This record gives sequence, structure tokens and C-alpha cells, in this order.
Amino acid sequence: MRVVVLGAGYAGLTVARRLERRLHDGAELVVVDEADHHLVQHELHRLIRYPDLAETITVPLSAVFDRATVRQARVTAVDPGACTATLAPMDADADTETLEYDAAAVCLGAETAFYDLPGVEANARPLKRIPHATAIRADALDAAGGHAVVGGAGLSGVQAAGELAELARERDLGLDVTLLEMADRVAPTFAATFADAVRTELDARDVSVETGATVEGADDSTVALADGRSLPQDVFVWTGGIRGPGALDGERPALEADLRVGDATFVVGDAGAVVDANGEAVPATAQTAVQQARVAAANVARVLNDESVADPIEDGAPPSFREYRYEEAGWAVSVGDGAVAMVGPAVVTGDLARAVKAAIGAGHLGSVGAVERAATLVHEELGWPGTGPIDGTTLAAALDRYGATQATDPSNPAALERRLVGPLLALSDSLGLDGAVDLTDVTRVVDRDHPGSPANFLRRVASAPTDLAGGVRVPVLGATEGEDPDGGAPADE
Repeated sequence: MRVVVLGAGYAGLTVARRLERRLHDGAELVVVDEADHHLVQHELHRLIRYPDLAETITVPLSAVFDRATVRQARVTAVDPGACTATLAPMDADADTETLEYDAAAVCLGAETAFYDLPGVEANARPLKRIPHATAIRADALDAAGGHAVVGGAGLSGVQAAGELAELARERDLGLDVTLLEMADRVAPTFAATFADAVRTELDARDVSVETGATVEGADDSTVALADGRSLPQDVFVWTGGIRGPGALDGERPALEADLRVGDATFVVGDAGAVVDANGEAVPATAQTAVQQARVAAANVARVLNDESVADPIEDGAPPSFREYRYEEAGWAVSVGDGAVAMVGPAVVTGDLARAVKAAIGAGHLGSVGAVERAATLVHEELGWPGTGPIDGTTLAAALDRYGATQATDPSNPAALERRLVGPLLALSDSLGLDGAVDLTDVTRVVDRDHPGSPANFLRRVASAPTDLAGGVRVPVLGATEGEDPDGGAPADE
């Protein structure tokens, strides 16, 4: 019997690694992906500033699997009724191939949707692959004194805009960065408290944010808006939506909680539009892809519930499929050198938010055995001083637990909540607070990377004490850099 996993992103990697443990030796397991590596997608934006991180956020598939056969090819079609997938080899001169299977997990992810907006696809850069990040960086470096426009203020757009703003500052590019969102706020599908904190971080980093701004088209120098304006652009990044993979005709099939699109085919992650066991639509994120992958792996095994699986159900009984139930594990987003995280009801920024973001990435890398890469990622996310390699021995021991149980999985809601913000949540409970708890004012004060915070002021003074002679003003909590609030006085007075 043959089981195929199409795609080696978050969902595909999780499904395949679980099936390696569940399938008997007689079952063939094949993983198909265009690349020979797994990409830690939620860190891709970092390459706009730090191209050398590409090696850190990619893991060779040959190093991930114990028994699966890896095929490097492009999946061009999937036929659940016939249980076949059509593969186009990466060698353009080779013929396509039909791959038959007894069960399959389709984990091809989503592609960027341009919605047939005139000129947008031709003139904008998506942010889905390493070459995209490389091209965005090159565009920015060539556009000194110009304008960068990012269309779409979901998490990907926020992170792209933050990196462009930091790159412009570090390289003194004089590049204006504008983030457009057709909804009335950034991160519109997330809690308002989280979205407000993200907006504050963007404002602090001189990203111009325009909400209620609908893109209608673009050319090689402008972006046209529905209100009749044209914004100049020298760099145009588009993160304004997603569509299904080409192998599914660009559609994201509507899925019920068992994730099936046929008797033996399951669609997992961003490739499908899932309604979970509670009847709720599920967001397209990495954490939901990993959660769904656990269900899909169990259901693939149940399709092959005879001699091919290690845990068969009662002989002769039809497979009883597991259903996916969405659990929100919280959110973390980078905004340049800053970050915002929501874990449980707590919204935080600064070092705590960066720790959440680092824990998610490092936990994922550690769970696939890439401990050295996990150590480097933590080093970069937290901005630890020094440029030399760090000892990953202790981190390896900690990360070893991530693959063992759901309790230590970074996509499990309880783990991050208990370990990183548990004390803060206990305090909110004791005060009788309900709903989201906005702790950003507290965490921002001690955030050394938030422009205008006291911690940032002290770091700048410590690194360049001669600035005091110029009359550096002591920041006041709640004021943004450049303001002169009551009580703010030059530090030399």
C-alpha cells in the first residue's frame, strides 16, 4: 500500500512524521514537494533584512524523515475519486507522471490571490518563497529616497512592512513605507486589543498605515486606490489574500471537520477552507495547519486500518474518522525589531512577545530535529548580544520535549500560556478581569527596541553618551518620539 503526502510545509511535515511512526514497515510512504527543504514560513520576512538567515529557516527534507521517500516534483493535479496525483518533474524536459495512492494528505498550502486586479500581479512581489524575500530586499536597496507600499495588513503584511521600515532605517535609505488595508484596522481578523497593539508598533517605526484603503490596480510606478488616489511606489509587496493551490484549480475546497474530500484523500492546512467540529470557520495559519495535521495523520491511518497500521480498529468495522476542533494557541507577530503576542487573554509586547515568537519557531525546528537552527533562530529573534555561535546543548535538551506530547507542542494553547504568561494571567484572574488583558503599556516601558520607550532611551544613551550634549529629552510613558509632552525636559537640564 502507498500513502502520499503532497507538500512539506507545516502540515505536510507533521502528517508525514506522524505516519512514519504509525504505518507498518510494509506500507510505502512518499512525500512530494517542489523544494528539497522545509521552509519555516512564518520567519520568511526576516530575510528582507537578514538574507543569511535563509539557511537557518530551511531544513533539508533528507534530514527530517527516517523512512519516507522524498520526491522533488510539482503537483499539478489531484483526483480524489481516482486516488491519483499528477506530478511534473522539476526538469522541464521530463514527462509528467501519475502517482497512484491508497491514501493521501494534500498539504500544498495556499498561493497568493491577486483577484485579477489590473497590473497588481505583474508589478507586485508576493512573500511566499525565499526568492520573493530576496527580490523585495533588492527592490528596497535600489529605491533609496523612494516609496514602498505593502498591500494587505494581515500578519504577513505587517511583518513585511516592519522589516522594510527597519531596513530603511539601518541603511539610511530614506524609504517611506506605507501599509494598506481595506478593512477599518490592521490585523482585521484578530482581536481588537491585539490589532491595536500591532498598530502602535507600526506607528512607532514610522510605517504609514492607511485603513479603509482598497487597491484597484497598479503599474510600474503607482498603486491605484478605489478613492481615486494613486500612490507612488518603487517597491510593491502584495499580501492581500490567498487562494487554493494550482493542483486544486486555485480553489480552497470546503471541508468538514474530518478534512476529507474523498474516501481516502484529506486536505490539510491552508489548501482547504475548514469548518471544524464546532461549526466554526478556521483561520489559515501555521498553528491550525499543525493541529489539523494530527487529525489528518490519524484519519489516513484509519483508512488503512487493516494490516497496514499499528493501531487498527475492530476488524471489519468501517473507519471512524477523527474530527478537527480548532483551539486558539495565541498569536505572535514581528514588527521590525518589535513584536506583539497574544497568549490566552494577555496581549504583550517587547521581550516577552519576542520570547513567544522565538519559542514557536524554535519549538517547531526542535520538533523536526533541527536543534542548531533552533538555537540560531532564538539568538536572532531575541537579539542576544554577540555574533559568535552559541552552545545549543541546553536548548537541545529543552527542545527534545517538543515532539513528545501535546503539552509541550508550541501549537498547543496550554503550553505557551502556562510557561510564558502564566503569572500575568494569574494576576488578571485575581483582579477579576474578563476578556483580553492589555499589558502592552507595561511591557512597552521596558522594551529596549520600542522607539520612545524609557528602555530604548537608556540604551541609546549608554551606546552614545555624547548625545546628551545635544539635549536628548527624557521620554514620558504614552508619548511618542518627537513629541514634547508636559514634564519632558532635556536630559541636560
